[in-house]
Amino acid sequence: MTARTDEQLAPQRYRAAEGRYYEEFTIGDVYEHRPGRTISQQDNAWFTLLTMNTHPLHFDEEYARQTEFGRPLVASPLTVAVIVGMSVADVSQRAIANLGWKEIALTHPVYPGDTLYAESEVISKRDSKSRPNAGIVSVRTIGRNQDGTVVCTFERTMLIPKRDASMVV
Repeated sequence: MTARTDEQLAPQRYRAAEGRYYEEFTIGDVYEHRPGRTISQQDNAWFTLLTMNTHPLHFDEEYARQTEFGRPLVASPLTVAVIVGMSVADVSQRAIANLGWKEIALTHPVYPGDTLYAESEVISKRDSKSRPNAGIVSVRTIGRNQDGTVVCTFERTMLIPKRDASMVV
């Protein structure tokens, strides 16, 4: 068993982790996910091509200039994927499985050049009924841009092993 390497910033507020066991989650704790991630237009164009998203608002500068936004937008699934990825070290690096996402809201446009930051609050936890070696943890994640504007929120539920689980995770 290794010691936790979290930095406690204030009561029930932490930064940096290497994943948590079920017992290490406390309802009300907030984990700040760092580092931030600046999304480039190249990231955005690659993502739209990889996922076959052909909407020109994400990669056609002239088309985007004619819209209410005046410039390309980052594809919303890329925004969600980056924010989920930022949270892995803190909330799901030890997860057995992701069980679902809900209440995904994209509350403000993200533009190439924006830097995203995120944090997750533990909103519920319970022992698994079917797996005695694990528990179910839910978090509410908020993504913000460099100005502190909320750009995305969602809830995520995961199956997390208990520290004394006999299985190797």
